[in-house]
Amino acid sequence: MNDLFGKALADYYHNPEKQEIITWTNLTEEDPVPLSYFFRDYAGMPKLEQKAIELSRGKTLDIGCGSGSHSLYIQNKRNIDVTGLDVSSGAISVAKSRGVDKTVCTSIMDYSAEKFDTLLLLMNGLGIAMTLKGVYPLLIHLKSLMNPKAQILLDSSNLIYLFDEEDQENWLNDERYYGEVDYGISYKGSTEEFPWLYLDYENLNELAPLAGFDCKKIMDGENEDYLACLTSMES
Repeated sequence: MNDLFGKALADYYHNPEKQEIITWTNLTEEDPVPLSYFFRDYAGMPKLEQKAIELSRGKTLDIGCGSGSHSLYIQNKRNIDVTGLDVSSGAISVAKSRGVDKTVCTSIMDYSAEKFDTLLLLMNGLGIAMTLKGVYPLLIHLKSLMNPKAQILLDSSNLIYLFDEEDQENWLNDERYYGEVDYGISYKGSTEEFPWLYLDYENLNELAPLAGFDCKKIMDGENEDYLACLTSMES
């Protein structure tokens, strides 16, 4: 991975002019996204993210922290001990420069240093599972990072709304889960593609107990998205 997203964040942080990245999936057309979106303050966050931040408690791990927007609010406004984790070295550099006190640059699957009371997976952070089959091992690993009575707060989306009724039936019967997408980004002439997952709540609610979690939907968003809370059945 050439860390294209991290480079884009760093460029914007050092020169915050009107800049954007282009995103797309195998299901959607190219979509320009202003880089300023990844530096938004609390007021500019969707209600799902605001609610997750409000519900964060105890020692918190912000997985896929990006430029650190969520971590900064949790650290500075909620006075919570938070660590921002991201596989992107560019993102972590920006998060540090913006004032996030604790950061880790690694894949979450390679991290085992500490345990936490809240794990955050925001901005469809569950996408790091990449496939439906990848959800179970991800949840099992996250469980190993949790203190007793800890929680996972995550948001994701049901992509079925992208299809008309005839296509919905075809995709629901397809061998590949319709939420498994090929995700691409383009920035300053370079491109990067990787697998990503959007998981509907019904599937999450079925998979979570297999990994030993109780699953509760906290709220629905405006675009077939939702915020959920997972807690260990052993707590």
